[in-house]
Amino acid sequence: MSNRIPFQKPYTSAHDLVCLLQSRGLTVTDTAKAESYLEYIGYYRLSAYMYPLLQMPKEQHRYKPSATFSQVMMLYRFDKKLRLLIFNEIEKIEVAVRSAIVNIGSAMTGNPFWMTDCSNFIDAGKFRRTMDLIDAELHRSREDFIVHFKQTYSDAYPPAWILAEVLPFGVITNIFSNIKVARIKKSIARRFGLQVAPFESWLTIVTLTRNSCCHHARVWNKQNTIRPMLPNRMAGSWITLSTDTLRIYFDLCIIKYFLNIISPNNDMKAKIDVLLSAFPSIDTNAMGFPRGWENEPLWN
Repeated sequence: MSNRIPFQKPYTSAHDLVCLLQSRGLTVTDTAKAESYLEYIGYYRLSAYMYPLLQMPKEQHRYKPSATFSQVMMLYRFDKKLRLLIFNEIEKIEVAVRSAIVNIGSAMTGNPFWMTDCSNFIDAGKFRRTMDLIDAELHRSREDFIVHFKQTYSDAYPPAWILAEVLPFGVITNIFSNIKVARIKKSIARRFGLQVAPFESWLTIVTLTRNSCCHHARVWNKQNTIRPMLPNRMAGSWITLSTDTLRIYFDLCIIKYFLNIISPNNDMKAKIDVLLSAFPSIDTNAMGFPRGWENEPLWN
């Protein structure tokens, strides 16, 4: 028997929502500004930042005595700045991984068109789905280099180094996971000082984190649904303190590891320090940061 019920909550105006929040104990000093934020950001999006301010049990929807709407907006702004920081760092990883897969795959297969050659991949069904995505990207692309290739060459698809420039990172990682020849995958993973399995696992985490940032989703205290694999050995420094691998801190550690390989003199820790200093009331424990994290080998 199903326990599902019809959704019957009506639409509520921003003015009435502010009154509702006040009735539940949330201090709102500037109601006009709060109504404006609810109009332009949305109550449902902001409710994720209201949740940590609720008393236990949270199902009663009563706010802690010190909870304010200003705190809600502080959490929202911190999360926004954190997403921007993460996205900026992930871009460097994406470019480096994309380049490694293209270059190593092209060199070891000796085939510029290896990405669109089914003989290079294990799962034929997955390959066909990837090809559907490739066809869609090439059809919609208006990039000059794609237009030039179509007008100049008779080949059905561009070589890997051109093709990869228009493919989403998720498609690139799917191509990697489906590569048939084990030594190609090992060579690519070894470029980043990892074995194949944890490399694939970490690429999944990077991709999911990137997608959250792209879609403006909450990241600061969110618990991930996929637990990343821990490598048996790695080329770079890593963490030693115990932490929740489903929290954003562990995602940041993965990003930092890749950056230390790609760009040893990166300034990611300095950026995190600046952000945390600008928001001193943020609960870093909710993000998974262990006490003394800044002294870890990874971050030094």
